[in-house]
Amino acid sequence: MGWRKRGPEQTYSEAEIEARLAEELPHWYYEKGWIRRKYKTAGWKATLMVVNTIGHLAEAAFHHPDLTVSYAFVIVKLMTHSAKGITDKDFELARKIEEVVMWRPGEDSALEGTPDDPRFKYIKYD
Repeated sequence: MGWRKRGPEQTYSEAEIEARLAEELPHWYYEKGWIRRKYKTAGWKATLMVVNTIGHLAEAAFHHPDLTVSYAFVIVKLMTHSAKGITDKDFELARKIEEVVMWRPGEDSALEGTPDDPRFKYIKYD
């Protein structure tokens, strides 16, 4: 649908948010004023790697999500507090988090990726 960029504090309506999520971030959802995503991991070490990755991206962007951290999952919640709603900041950071956390080497990559072996399980890819 090609969304037009808005001012940094301009919020989207619930219908606009849901349409953008469906188009751009299908594994994210809107609930109680936040856009959210649950990343399932293989256990505590993987969860910590996901949390640290998200932390790095959020600090680099200077836009910080709320996180719920458990043994085998991380829930990310984004909202622009100063605007009291969902803005382009939230969509941009969500896209970057999704891109980095769910990244895997391509078929013609020199990188082999995590082996499909329970001993090396990391992220549960969608």
